[in-house]
Amino acid sequence: MRDPRVVGQGVPHRRVHFHDPEAPTASVVTPSVFVSVRNERGQLLLVRRCDSGTWELPGGRVDVGESAVAAALRETVEETGVRVRITGLVGLFTDPAHVIESAGDETRQQFVVCFHAWLISGEPRPDLHETSYAAWMDPIDIAALPMEPGAHRLIRHALSGASDPHLD
Repeated sequence: MRDPRVVGQGVPHRRVHFHDPEAPTASVVTPSVFVSVRNERGQLLLVRRCDSGTWELPGGRVDVGESAVAAALRETVEETGVRVRITGLVGLFTDPAHVIESAGDETRQQFVVCFHAWLISGEPRPDLHETSYAAWMDPIDIAALPMEPGAHRLIRHALSGASDPHLD
């Protein structure tokens, strides 16, 4: 039986390329959403991926027929068990030098809409499919966590306190 807390144990892998000159050429642009959820203590909700063991904001792909906001709400509940209210926009992240190779044959350029949100209800719990851990983190502790550069970038902008959304 696979233990979802152990990285790489029967879980399809992906490779993230962030400004890597050796990155393959993307064949598709995939709209995705991520959500910066804060609680009343100012902590940020993060998830640890099953496939890589790295930490990131909850999120994922926007399904056909789904709005970005609906996808953000769905992904947050699926990956963390937490219900949220979207309160604003962290930014739009469309860097063509951020390429992801999926376990299959897809190589995609991310097109990310990142939202701010507040907790409505629920306690963090992983889905044990995509996420092996879900937790509230104090912003001061986040820098020590293993994460991909793209995830670090989203979190940095989410915590920046900027009044205008990031656009690229």
